[in-house]
Amino acid sequence: MKQTTVIVDYDAGNLKSIANMLNFLGEDFLISSKADDIKNAGRIIFPGQGHFRQAVENLDKKNLIEPIKAVVNNGKPFLGICLGLQILFEKSEEAPNFEGLSILKGEVKKFTSGKVPQIGWNRIKTTKNNSYLDDNFFYFVNSFYVVPEDKSIISSTANYNIDFCSSIQKDNLTAVQFHPEKSADAGMNFFKLWISKA
Repeated sequence: MKQTTVIVDYDAGNLKSIANMLNFLGEDFLISSKADDIKNAGRIIFPGQGHFRQAVENLDKKNLIEPIKAVVNNGKPFLGICLGLQILFEKSEEAPNFEGLSILKGEVKKFTSGKVPQIGWNRIKTTKNNSYLDDNFFYFVNSFYVVPEDKSIISSTANYNIDFCSSIQKDNLTAVQFHPEKSADAGMNFFKLWISKA
């Protein structure tokens, strides 16, 4: 029996592209902002575009913060994308003194050199802590990058004037800075592996 994948809708996500990718792969999914749907999901995809503070405020307004923390703590496969990676951490330079979800320890910093935001294809380099990615080019749109306190959770890095964390993996939690749903074959292969293994 297939597990239903729920894409969390909190008015800050790139829902259509993710839905198109899952449709292409023949994956059963539901787009929802309801706590019960999230709690009952087989897997969670947590997308994100926009501003750190607005995203967390939207989650709070929709009463989704505790359900999201609960599914992570309960061991359900969880995938965060772009801003959906950043708000898992404690704080961001995009919204100083404003608390993130604090599921992971660390902070989010802004690029200080080069053209910001980074827009386009960039090659990632995977670490040993990686189950779903290959060293390949993925599509990025980001002005900020995460700095995990625990470096062992980093599953890939990329370089944009500095080396930065491009994805993390810890137990049931996977999150990426790039947009796999916009990354052609490399992104499709990532989704296939995550769905099959998670």
